[in-house]
Amino acid sequence: MKTLILSLSLSFSCCWFPLSAEPAKFAKGIVDVGMVAHDLERTAKFYTEVVGLKEVKGFEASAENATRFGLTDNQPAKIRVFVLGNAPDSTRLKIMAFPKRPGVRPDQKFIHSTIGMSYITIRVADMADALARLKKAKVKLLGETP
Repeated sequence: MKTLILSLSLSFSCCWFPLSAEPAKFAKGIVDVGMVAHDLERTAKFYTEVVGLKEVKGFEASAENATRFGLTDNQPAKIRVFVLGNAPDSTRLKIMAFPKRPGVRPDQKFIHSTIGMSYITIRVADMADALARLKKAKVKLLGETP
């Protein structure tokens, strides 16, 4: 199985804490990834039509709740959710936009240009098909190979 790496405009802050003596217990062995997009519709179209993710039921958070959760400064959030195929325990990509408070695009020319999350890895069954989809959508590869 080959790997396709897509560079995304994602970032988050990391905090370092002393390691616990006991390992953490998690409900599932997956991680949901949230990203803020400049254009939610265009980004959703890219992830469904080009990458091939499946959109599932999303959700909304009122400005009050988004603020209470520490996500926004009194901005409501509409989150669209995407998964890999029909796997019930698939990682979920949560995409949202804030038109009234657009963020600033970080420098992501190289993986080391910005602190924080810089890419996601999606394992594809057919690399040639994945590359053809990207080429058809006029996506420019960052390197000589994916």
